[in-house]
Amino acid sequence: MYGITIWYHRGVDRHRRTLRAIFERRASIPWLDIEKMLRRLGAELSEGRGSRVRVVLNGVRAVFHRPHPEKETDRGAVAAMRRFPVEAGIEVEGDDDDL
Repeated sequence: MYGITIWYHRGVDRHRRTLRAIFERRASIPWLDIEKMLRRLGAELSEGRGSRVRVVLNGVRAVFHRPHPEKETDRGAVAAMRRFPVEAGIEVEGDDDDL
């Protein structure tokens, strides 16, 4: 594992909230917020066939389905997304609340 730790500050508070929502297994997270958070973490995103989005982060690859026609994710997509940062070695630290 890469053991990368992400320290958050005010400039990326939105991404921290998105990551927290994923780890709390909330549904209805806007997909665009997830994509922005992944890019901020250093992930490479590319379009696949149909609604597929390929993601590579720290050498870990995954394929997700962009929700449509809705813009928010469902619980199943959030569960899949929750595993990905963990497998890519992302740890969340900062502020007073550790995830």
